[in-house]
Amino acid sequence: MTIMQWITGPNGQLFSSSSVIVILILMLFMSIKLYVSYRNKQTYRLLIAAISLIIARQCLLVALAFPGWTLEPWMYLVSNILQIISFIIINFVFMKLYTYRSAQLRIVPFIFMLLLTIVLSFIQIALTPLSTIPATTYVISFPLLDIYCIVVSLIILLATRSADMNTKYYSSLIVFIADEIVRMADAYLFQGSQPWLLLFNLVSPIIYFSLLFVLLFEWVIERLMSTYQSSIVDGLTGLYNRRHFNSKAEQLLLRSKSVAIIFCDIDNFKRLNDTQGHHVADGVLKRVSEIIKEETSGIGSAGRYGGEELLACISIDRVKPDIVAESIRRRVEAETVVTISIGFSTTKESVFVGEMIRLADEAMYYSKTTGKNRVTAYKAMPASYKTKKEI
Repeated sequence: MTIMQWITGPNGQLFSSSSVIVILILMLFMSIKLYVSYRNKQTYRLLIAAISLIIARQCLLVALAFPGWTLEPWMYLVSNILQIISFIIINFVFMKLYTYRSAQLRIVPFIFMLLLTIVLSFIQIALTPLSTIPATTYVISFPLLDIYCIVVSLIILLATRSADMNTKYYSSLIVFIADEIVRMADAYLFQGSQPWLLLFNLVSPIIYFSLLFVLLFEWVIERLMSTYQSSIVDGLTGLYNRRHFNSKAEQLLLRSKSVAIIFCDIDNFKRLNDTQGHHVADGVLKRVSEIIKEETSGIGSAGRYGGEELLACISIDRVKPDIVAESIRRRVEAETVVTISIGFSTTKESVFVGEMIRLADEAMYYSKTTGKNRVTAYKAMPASYKTKKEI
């Protein structure tokens, strides 16, 4: 027995279907975890149902591969129906996952294709009664369902062009269509006489479901990253939230010998909010946040303390905190419609992040109460003011 004979024989089908089942079980596990963890239950239920149907079909193909096992013709029909229905459902799910929520994905065409599958199945039986088909093969005079499967896949391929789907998704559709065309050519034209066609039909399902697995895996990773980002980043400014900023500052404190906390507060922000509205005020807050993030890039991290109060933690091994703070103040004055009051403290005043933030806040308050639009170092504040503020 040659390698080609072994691959294109029952062993090849067993290997192909078993590989696909392993991939599908991994996809099913991810789908169940998504169903349990997230709120969009209906989409994940459909995904679980589609994967379960595909597993059932692959089990039928495994049964077909065992020597001496002869399945009834209706089982071949069921296999075709399962393939079409699962294909329609799983493509609807992936389009649902990868399109924006604002894009309304119409479910009616998919329901129509599912119903048409059932109708065409009865027409197929009427045209070619199962009793007239030999049990050893399922080659019929008019393969209505096979043709319909190709038509459905072409419709979905054309329909997804407007959805701007992932390249891997389009690749999976092309592989599926090629597999169906080759399978029909092998069954109805060459009747199994071309080993390379058999080989393609064994390899292509593995490629197809591997692409779907990668698509689902990438989507899960993106979802996890999005969830993680939302837990550490302020949604409006894009800066770290207070909790994660404190964590980043602690890490920087461990790595660097000298650290400074820069505390910023936008001047007259409430008046801007009241006179020009939230939209303008939010735009200003975003721009000031961008400036602070740009000025501290590579030397530290920036965060939102609350409201219009913004923070930065920087290493001052090679830069001076007063220069960085003054650069922030100058850019805010030049590039926005507001000014900013700034205070900063360093590890010379305290080696604890919480205490450094408090001292920088005091220095900022001094800037705010002595004219605004200025930078104050905590160590440069008058001793009498420190005492008064602490009381």
